[in-house]
Amino acid sequence: MTSPGDPASEPAAGRRRTWADLGPRLVSAFVLIALTATALYVGGYVFAAVVGAVFAGAYREWETMVSRAPLTPAGMVLIGLVAVAGLIHPLFGPLGTAGVIGLACLVAVAMRGEGVLWRILGLVIYGAVIVAALAMRGDTLIGVWAGVYLGTVVWMTDSAAFFTGRQIGGEKLAPQISPSKTWSGALGGLALGTGAGLLFWIVATDSPWWIGLVLSAAISVLGQLGDLGESAIKRHFRIKDSGDIIPGHGGLMDRLDSLTFGILLVLLVGALHAGYGSVAEGLLYW
Repeated sequence: MTSPGDPASEPAAGRRRTWADLGPRLVSAFVLIALTATALYVGGYVFAAVVGAVFAGAYREWETMVSRAPLTPAGMVLIGLVAVAGLIHPLFGPLGTAGVIGLACLVAVAMRGEGVLWRILGLVIYGAVIVAALAMRGDTLIGVWAGVYLGTVVWMTDSAAFFTGRQIGGEKLAPQISPSKTWSGALGGLALGTGAGLLFWIVATDSPWWIGLVLSAAISVLGQLGDLGESAIKRHFRIKDSGDIIPGHGGLMDRLDSLTFGILLVLLVGALHAGYGSVAEGLLYW
């Protein structure tokens, strides 16, 4: 017979806790994928509105995190401006979005306090991601395929890292930043994310396979770096989850962190290859 503190009893308790959030996590993932796919397919103002709303929600979590206090009226103005930054893009393009984010930064400066630089950092990051997402979607169906490709790599990386890390465990990847992440999870995520992206690339495009391999691996690695980066920021502010709006996942920041660097890479590659107006084409067709 073992007591609760004995080593023999700890693994069993750990196993019971480990998969307790699997059900809510899977249901939330299916709902998120369905909503994202629908908005991506419809495009236009609908997609712009959804992107603006989602990142406004993420910035709400950022604002409460960096201010370490309940939302103020000025904080709500910043959230509203992030939403407008997405909605205005179809009308005025990236310059319109940049102008709104610039206005939000001025409001953040006027708020003063120790969180000013963190507020500006969050506004700039989310503004850049909004521009990248809307430029990738564009106004043709190729933007849908680019979004599906990006989502496939990112979500397969996340899923494989989650399941592999929990099932295999092993040496910690960055214990000072995120104690739950392991090298086995990181490598499993890289393998499945890259493999799934390459498979999509071969089936959906006639571009050289090795370009798909390099891009998929890069997006997978950047996704995991984005996850670690957000974990480091949360550790700095001594919070575990950015929010609890998504059952099994936490907040919007927690769900979008692995998308941030990957979608910026998509913008960079696509714009350099084919111009800002053809980001999806520049990403997929070589």
